Amino acid sequence: MWEEHKGKLVVSSLLTLLPILVGLLLWNRLPEVLATHWGADGEPDGWSFKAFAVFFSPLAMLAVHYLVLFLIFHDPKNRNQGGKIVNLVFWLVPCTSLLISGMTFALALGWEFRVWRLLPAGLGVMFIAIGNYFPKCRPNYTVGIRVPWTLGSEENWTATHRFGGKVWVIGGAAMVLAALLPETPGMIVTIIAVFTLAIVPIVYSYRYYRGHPGENASDPAKNPASPAAKKLWIGLLVSGAVVLIFVAVMLFTGKIEYRFGGDSFTIEASYYDDLTVKYADIDSIEYRQGNVAGTRTFGVGSFRLLLGTFENQEFGAYTRYTYYKPESCVVLKRKGKALVLSGDSEADTRSLYETLVAKTGK
Repeated sequence: MWEEHKGKLVVSSLLTLLPILVGLLLWNRLPEVLATHWGADGEPDGWSFKAFAVFFSPLAMLAVHYLVLFLIFHDPKNRNQGGKIVNLVFWLVPCTSLLISGMTFALALGWEFRVWRLLPAGLGVMFIAIGNYFPKCRPNYTVGIRVPWTLGSEENWTATHRFGGKVWVIGGAAMVLAALLPETPGMIVTIIAVFTLAIVPIVYSYRYYRGHPGENASDPAKNPASPAAKKLWIGLLVSGAVVLIFVAVMLFTGKIEYRFGGDSFTIEASYYDDLTVKYADIDSIEYRQGNVAGTRTFGVGSFRLLLGTFENQEFGAYTRYTYYKPESCVVLKRKGKALVLSGDSEADTRSLYETLVAKTGK
């Protein structure tokens, strides 16, 4: 199949590496350090030197491109795969490479746009495209919804991919629309859509087996009434539920509590280490309206809490124990380092500030 698609391989490889040429043309305009990774809140939390950002990302994407094609071309069931599916596989990685590097260069040049809007929209378009091609995908071991029930029955494969295609198109459209919502509701819709895309087609495949007990009855592992199939089904459901609950808990729960003693106070935060600060070590206390922007370098970042080590131009590296984008903050300076704190509301933050002033006399 390599010889058959040699022209597409050359063009897709050049497109995947095109960001290197763009990076070289923009070299003198790009900063020495570029943001190359973004957290769930859309804020950059990973940085790379210019040479690494320009060269490594496209080269890594090219390696992924070749790996995917190698797996597909060496799958014996893919020899009769439809041309549209092969085309989708050829252009998916190059488009991803252009999107990632394009976004990296644009932000480095000072373009202003919301990453948390662009990423769900881009993923949504990708899922719509894949969902549109699902019904055309023939049984194989590398592409599609590959569970025992689809791999063991061509009828199940066809029915599941027709249904799954609709689910992926609807889920992708929901993600595109989620990009138009405010940040937190948009991310909630995106997360729900991703889990729906992953789980619902599998549920449909199993239920299809339950409705067609005659298929693969000779294979106990693929028989829907067999103990092996039931254990696999239960395992998938339990695993999916555990992952969904874990993600929801980590993204949307947690609290920060402050306990004041005679010579120090302790910050107790969910999912992160506690911190004790002596009043004598505090040099200054400042109450600020609004949030203190910064990039997380280590710690916890969710739609509920921002905890750990952060960086910004004002403080350099600083420590943070705040709720997500608080209305106000308390900035402590201790031993030359900044510590940013907040309560769950503006009133709680003001109360925290007043208590610290009373305890320290600052």
